[in-house]
Amino acid sequence: MHNLEETVVLLARTPDVLNALLLGLPDRWVTGHEGEGTWTPPDVVAHLIHCERENWIPRIRVILESGETRPFPSFDREGSFRELREKSLEDLLDEFVRARTLSLQQLSEFNLLPHDLEKRGTHPALGSVTLSQLLATWAAHDLTHLHQISRVMALQYREAVGPWSKYLGVMHCAGHGA
Repeated sequence: MHNLEETVVLLARTPDVLNALLLGLPDRWVTGHEGEGTWTPPDVVAHLIHCERENWIPRIRVILESGETRPFPSFDREGSFRELREKSLEDLLDEFVRARTLSLQQLSEFNLLPHDLEKRGTHPALGSVTLSQLLATWAAHDLTHLHQISRVMALQYREAVGPWSKYLGVMHCAGHGA
């Protein structure tokens, strides 16, 4: 079951988790990926910034202002990549802190009440969704990408761990995106 206050606590921690995980690491840890067409940790941070700008708060506004009468605008998950890929990891992490802080401030300004969480919007592919589902997805999305970054980093030691690989689930995870 979704709880707004707990969701906000989780969302507020993601920037600190990313900073703790990624800042100051040697390049091998932050430039790895899982193969052609997959993302490096900085790519994931760029995606998270893009989501802050174009996904979560704009979709909340659509639900609150238009309900199901206006579908969410389509979302390009790699939008802003060209612009953001030019930045250093440190700059991306700083930008994510700013973007998430602004998003949480805007979320707070909505002054959502329990009945607001049942309001519905229309996702272009999924159909009718509630505000509660959107907020829970925002938090789960963060966790998905934290897992992705951890998986990409662990794979840098795929060979180095030798036979212990069979005990390390992260070495066998193939990702979870559709």
